[in-house]
Amino acid sequence: MKILVTGVAGFIGFHVARRLLERGDTVIGVDCVNDYYNPALKEARLARLEDQSRKSNTAGYRFIRGDIVDTALVDRCFSDERPDRVIHLAAQAGVRYSLEKPMSYVQTNVVGFANMLEACRHNGVQHLTYASTSSVYGANTHMPYSEHDGASHPLQLYAATKRSNELMAHSYSHLFSLPTTGLRFFTVYGPWGRPDMAPMKFAKAIFAGEPIDLYNNGDHSRDFTYVDDIVDGVIAANDRIAEADSDWDSDAADPASSNAPYRIYNIGNSTPVRLLDFIAALEEAIGRPAKRRMLPAQPGDTHATWADVSLLKDAVGYEPKVPVAVGVRRFVEWYREYHQA
Repeated sequence: MKILVTGVAGFIGFHVARRLLERGDTVIGVDCVNDYYNPALKEARLARLEDQSRKSNTAGYRFIRGDIVDTALVDRCFSDERPDRVIHLAAQAGVRYSLEKPMSYVQTNVVGFANMLEACRHNGVQHLTYASTSSVYGANTHMPYSEHDGASHPLQLYAATKRSNELMAHSYSHLFSLPTTGLRFFTVYGPWGRPDMAPMKFAKAIFAGEPIDLYNNGDHSRDFTYVDDIVDGVIAANDRIAEADSDWDSDAADPASSNAPYRIYNIGNSTPVRLLDFIAALEEAIGRPAKRRMLPAQPGDTHATWADVSLLKDAVGYEPKVPVAVGVRRFVEWYREYHQA
């Protein structure tokens, strides 16, 4: 297939593109390579993809540098490339940054997503698979998080924009029969990860002998999910085109499905880990203790995340395989090599 991957210079987009190329798909990567974090890491990811494409001796990869907020660029990309399917991973990420730069979230996550929906609608795209987030569950404390639960109480603008993506996708699935699948990611970590995320920040501090900041005194748990498991789920979901649920009951509307070709799935490890235990795994892999600086909770923080992945398992056979101890060790091995730590 020819698959357009947005956010291809990002953490998850990079790994997804690598896997698609390995199995022989044609990948059209799109990314604006902004400076939300050091663009050098994004450029290094792009260089790896170019190198992988050259070594495979195929014309299976092309990169387009551009912003999905640019409607004309998106339209040209779709009309020129005619992708069969789209994996939309481009977004303004980060929970706390949304408190500082809210309009960047509105532009990229709302306007940019609308551009993608319109382009898919008018260019015969078979299936749109897109990134959502576990943050949409917000104030909901019912664990494990289930797609059957409501997601109407987001705690930050980031989560609100991603929830809006789910609602916008449903409208296009309903009105234009565009198959869409949204994936709610749970705390992804691994090699080539984002430097603003906790695993990268903790590793950097431990290697440097500097203290790590533990908000809410470290009293959190997260459904840490290794990136290879995420990639398995993303590609399997993309391969299975969303269909209307013939059993959907409008009198008892289930948020997890629809009478339109629309699906929402959790994608996580389904095994929550205490933040302090994750840090202990980092200490073991790095070979030195962390210095801790205990701090109060921050606005928008979620106390715990825990994914019920049974729907994705039933749909595509999704089964996370990498335990935290193994994933952390692989991450630290990459960190040592990349940063010469």
